Amino acid sequence: MIATRPPGGSVFLVEDEVMIRMMVADMLEELGYSVAAEAGEINEAIRLAQSAEFDFAILDVNVNGKVISPVADLIKARNRPFIFATGYGSSGLPEEYRDRPALQKPFQIETLARVIDNTLKSAAV
Repeated sequence: MIATRPPGGSVFLVEDEVMIRMMVADMLEELGYSVAAEAGEINEAIRLAQSAEFDFAILDVNVNGKVISPVADLIKARNRPFIFATGYGSSGLPEEYRDRPALQKPFQIETLARVIDNTLKSAAV
């Protein structure tokens, strides 16, 4: 018997609130993804964005009062898809990334699944 599991992937997760990061990691694992790397502050996120192996990223827009743009720039340069998570709506996204997918916090697992699915389908085109 073969276990059926969605074709997961690995995720780089950046979120400064530990409890939210743990909750999102749990949701991702429930959806069949693995968390390849996670960061709670910008310098660590920059380091991991350059070196970690992952299929896509979920980035908190505001990490301890610092904008996530330098991390998004590195991930974009590596040609990996990413999703923003924000409590500020699309107007809270860095201006150069307002066309990127965004999760409005707080979000449910169904919303997370849909945004990931849409993002990965768009990236495959």
